Amino acid sequence: MKFFVTGVCGQLGHDVMNELASRGYEGIGSDIAPEYSGVQDNTAVTKMPYISLDITNKEAVNQILETTCPDVVIHCAAWTAVDLAEDTDKQDTVKKINVDGTQYIASACKKLGCKMIYLSTDYVFDGQGTTPWQPDCKNYRPLNIYGQSKLLGEQAVANTLDKYFIVRIAWVFGRNGKNFIKTMLTVGKNHDKLTVVNDQIGTPTYTFDLARLLIDMAESEKYGYYHVTNEGGYISWYDFTKEIFRQAVALGHTEYDEDHITVTPVTTAEYGASKAARPFNSRLDKSKLIQAGFTPLPDWKDALQRYLTEILNEEF
Repeated sequence: MKFFVTGVCGQLGHDVMNELASRGYEGIGSDIAPEYSGVQDNTAVTKMPYISLDITNKEAVNQILETTCPDVVIHCAAWTAVDLAEDTDKQDTVKKINVDGTQYIASACKKLGCKMIYLSTDYVFDGQGTTPWQPDCKNYRPLNIYGQSKLLGEQAVANTLDKYFIVRIAWVFGRNGKNFIKTMLTVGKNHDKLTVVNDQIGTPTYTFDLARLLIDMAESEKYGYYHVTNEGGYISWYDFTKEIFRQAVALGHTEYDEDHITVTPVTTAEYGASKAARPFNSRLDKSKLIQAGFTPLPDWKDALQRYLTEILNEEF
């Protein structure tokens, strides 16, 4: 199979390309940058074909996908700056990327008869209650502009194609780009006291592990909506932070121990309002993965340990 992957300069796209290479598949990466601008780690993503593509340009999308003629498109590209999306002068751009661009890709996939994997988010739900969200639940009500745009992107895919996977993820971290873990490690080096919210609940997703599952899906015809995070139960951002620092200390980085930094749990209200409302309940039910015969992602603590081992000596 031949794969076309959007957003390869981001966390997930980078790992998808490396996973494709490890399985011997042909992969073509794309992003808006003229040249690949992700981490230069000498892995496969920097050696495989790269095409600059603005997904908001309908003609360019059609031309490039018709020329490359992939069997599968994995659509990782998105506007993900949640707070910035709330700015009035940015909302049209958010729509063009997350909605219009997704529609152009879905329409091109329909012409080619190829499969499409669309990465979405827990933010399509309103984040209320404590019951885990089911992948086929239609009770959406997103709280912010970003969530609304990703929901419209989902609908563009589902209304256009039959051969699609819509994969909702949450709390994403990977080597190639910024994320919560890197932010906490950086802040922890420079501050002796931190406050982290403990009333927003979910589970982290490691892009290295997720990439494997996405290729497993592409090799199948088990289409539909799925929820994917690492295993290991539901936690708060406070719980996540405490485990990040605990594991960092276990790996020899004593600057993160309790003698150097204190982490205090607070409510979202106590922490202070952000531009975009955040969901309190990001629990995603992943049982459909098992039912479909897919292998779940490893425990999030295991994923965190592997990730920290790789990145702790790097500059963020």
